[in-house]
Amino acid sequence: MTSIGHVVAATDFSAFAEQAVRRAARIASQHRAELHLLHVVRPLDLYPGLTLAPDEFSHHDQDLQEAEQTRLDAMAGALAGQFDVHIRCATRLGRAHDEIAAYARDVSADLVAVGARGENTLMDLLLGSTASRLLRVAACPVLLVRKPADAAYRKIVAAVDFSPVSAAVLRQALRLADGAQVEALHVLGSEVEQRLRRAKLDQVDITNWLDRVRTEAGKKLQALLAAVDPDAAVGRLVETGVPPAAICQHVEAAQADLVVLGRHGHGGGLQDWLLGSVSKDVAQAAPCDVLLVTSG
Repeated sequence: MTSIGHVVAATDFSAFAEQAVRRAARIASQHRAELHLLHVVRPLDLYPGLTLAPDEFSHHDQDLQEAEQTRLDAMAGALAGQFDVHIRCATRLGRAHDEIAAYARDVSADLVAVGARGENTLMDLLLGSTASRLLRVAACPVLLVRKPADAAYRKIVAAVDFSPVSAAVLRQALRLADGAQVEALHVLGSEVEQRLRRAKLDQVDITNWLDRVRTEAGKKLQALLAAVDPDAAVGRLVETGVPPAAICQHVEAAQADLVVLGRHGHGGGLQDWLLGSVSKDVAQAAPCDVLLVTSG
């Protein structure tokens, strides 16, 4: 399994971003990776309703970028001493989500960490506008950090639906484990849930059918794990229910501190931007950190 070499932590110096920076620093330290601290300055000419001349915009933006670079360097010094990690600092001008995604591509980042924080829209209410937009454009896995990074992850849930992204989900969970307990979770899905409800309404016993469905899902889960890493000690669990709710309920009951799932799968994805898509709903509602990956 390939190691993590470059971790990008995007910060706007808020308390939410500080949690993401510290989690990224801890991950980089655990994997002997290089940590990149990135701050994006939004140019004044991107704001509506301003009447300053372009040269005034440029002068102000450059001054602000220099000031923020100094602030970033001070943060890097403190983190390097605490986590024993090599840090590179960078500032960019532009829209945050676009610049973060572009920088991550430039340095071949294995992971981008951002804070989940509330701003305006329904999606932003729990993720923050930068995080929600970044999930549309980032090519590498994006870690949404909700919890303080006081310790390494202790329990990781990898939610898989047997779509092409599922193997990548398991690989990323195992990469970040570093001693944490990993559990592969498959939720049988909405069609099974609907049939269970109809059977209950019609008072029909479908126990044998459900057992067969569970057994088949268990075999698929075992085959998936064998293909990814046959020697990995990974727990396996098959649940029934509406996938987003079942995943979040299991994460909370298991006291997991990270859930990993794909941005694209059988249930839709964040880039689809459809109400009810599994990844979007889990990203909004999970009580822990969320890592969203693609199949690349």
